[in-house]
Formats: sequence, C-alpha cells, structure tokens
Amino acid sequence: MYVGSLECDVLLGDVRSLKQKRSAVRPLLAELRRFEVAAAEAGHLDLYRRVLIGVSCIAADAGHVRALLERCERLVAARPELELLSARTRLFGPDDD
Repeated sequence: MYVGSLECDVLLGDVRSLKQKRSAVRPLLAELRRFEVAAAEAGHLDLYRRVLIGVSCIAADAGHVRALLERCERLVAARPELELLSARTRLFGPDDD
C-alpha cells in the first residue's frame, strides 16, 4: 500500500475577504475530489490571498499514486484565477517507518 500527499501553496487573484477566499477555494476542492482523492484547505487560514491545499490518496501501486498527484498539481496550476507558488509531493510505502 502506498500513501501520497501533495501540498500546493497558492496565491489567489482579486480576493478581499475570507468569504471571497472560501468561495474561490470551494470549487477547486470539489474539482480535485473528482479524482477520488481527499482534498482540503490545510493552511494560511487567516490570510485572504493565500491558501495551502492538501491532497492525499492511497493505492496499491506507487506509480498510480504519483500519476494521480501529478494530475492534481496540473489541475491547480492550470487555473487562471490563481498562481501556484510551490508544490511538494511525498510518497510513503511499505518500507517506510
């Protein structure tokens, strides 16, 4: 069994309140979940224009986990209303403690 995680640090466009931030993040999370992964706003909760998106998935094959997380990263990067500042992927497998 392999567990993968992806952290995307994102800068939002023209957002002036936390309410606007939530309305911008909610559709992105819904779109990510279409890939059958867990996705949530995981950081920068008190900042208007920044958001840390956390994505995780589990599969029997490490290649499948990597491919799925790469698709999620590409989806976030392709959104015109936001800027992907950084992305970090981690993979945990049966040999990890």
